[in-house]
Amino acid sequence: MIFGPKDGTTLPDLGPRLIVGLGNPGAEYDGTRHNVGFQALDLFAKRVGLTSSNLRVAGRKLADLARSTDGRFALLWPTTYMNLSGSAVAAAARQLDVLPESILVVTDDFHLELGGLRIRAAGSPGGHNGLKSIEQVLQTDLYPRLRIGVGQPRASSVDHVLETFRSAELPIVEETLETASWALEDWALGQSIEDVQSRYNRRTPQANSE
Repeated sequence: MIFGPKDGTTLPDLGPRLIVGLGNPGAEYDGTRHNVGFQALDLFAKRVGLTSSNLRVAGRKLADLARSTDGRFALLWPTTYMNLSGSAVAAAARQLDVLPESILVVTDDFHLELGGLRIRAAGSPGGHNGLKSIEQVLQTDLYPRLRIGVGQPRASSVDHVLETFRSAELPIVEETLETASWALEDWALGQSIEDVQSRYNRRTPQANSE
């Protein structure tokens, strides 16, 4: 496989790329809106045949970490709770010698419509505790992020993101996660964040925007 942008241009060498899926550990959080970052990363890892191992610091497990066989990219699932995600990201960045601009974080966003995708090269945490934690440890907001729309809350935003999706929402969710996983793969294999933005950014699911 040839790694690099599909148009043949050369990107600056930023070292290995790290993709971080955000979520909460534990079976009770499986399938919740807050865990779409985990789910998109799971799809990507399964498609390319990567398996993870424990990332530990001082004997404490902070994350599951999977690396590509050629060392060009790695995937990280923090096993801390969401608001402590930065500790796992910092440990992985040190271990892999990854620059902040080479860390792509995948997270939920209840400000986006269900099925929306928003990719940015930098930006504020927007009230998201996982992004706040990562910005704090990296000491910069200059890292890419992919936000996955999980729909706006009808009442409490905390309750909303910890809910599972309704059955009527599942077809949209499945298509959105699959599309997000392809965006992750394109970026991992060398496309610029601008190219990934132009291809995948959308306000609504593709099926609803045609």
